[in-house]
Amino acid sequence: MYYENGSFKLYYEKYGNEKETILILPGWGDTRPTFDYLVNNLKRDYSVYIIDNPPFGKSEVLQEDLTIYDYANLIREFILHERINNPTIIAHSFGGRIATLLSSYYNEKIKRLILIDIAGIKPKKTIKSIIKKYTYKLLNKVSKLLPKKLRLKTNTYLLKIFSSSDYYNLDDNMKKTFKNIINEDLKKYLDNIDTKTLILWGEYDKSTPLRDANIINKKIKKSELIVFRKSNHFPYLDYPNITLDIINNYLKEKA
Repeated sequence: MYYENGSFKLYYEKYGNEKETILILPGWGDTRPTFDYLVNNLKRDYSVYIIDNPPFGKSEVLQEDLTIYDYANLIREFILHERINNPTIIAHSFGGRIATLLSSYYNEKIKRLILIDIAGIKPKKTIKSIIKKYTYKLLNKVSKLLPKKLRLKTNTYLLKIFSSSDYYNLDDNMKKTFKNIINEDLKKYLDNIDTKTLILWGEYDKSTPLRDANIINKKIKKSELIVFRKSNHFPYLDYPNITLDIINNYLKEKA
């Protein structure tokens, strides 16, 4: 099914027909199938909505240079359109950026938050990251002295070496959007989240390190943190049965 709103064409699926609703917000570049195991089990007791983040999966972006606030507004309007009342939101990685804004900046009515290795805390600059940044800038300047054909190949190679795979695999329009999103530090909004929150995190996550989980746990007053040992950025895929059990038990607790 599709929901169209301004710059977005959002693909979503709904399962189950129960009174209590779960909305799943995947990570950047991830699509619905990564959550199949959770959806297929949760739909027995809940109505479950799951989306493809534009421009991934079957969703589309019709305009360039968007911000995380544009994405959050899309989900706000989608919730209103579908008449979703007081949902539990399960958010992974990029989806956590949206969930953070919904529950804090926009003060949406959310029953519970389940945050899995979410993004949104801008990493501190390290000597290594500074060297990497200026090395790229220097090499990029040098490449402009090369003949056009060689310059294009060199620029492509430099991007592949120095940028993240999330950035490298995007088209030029979405690269602007990606920069806007990762440059927005959402840490300032965490203190205002008053929703009961469960934080699930992989011990060896390199994309969103465990120190982020500790910051989030400290800032969100009604939160608890569970760390998955020897797991990475996708604990719900590394430990599907344990994740499902934890979520089911959490959903049965009083909100």
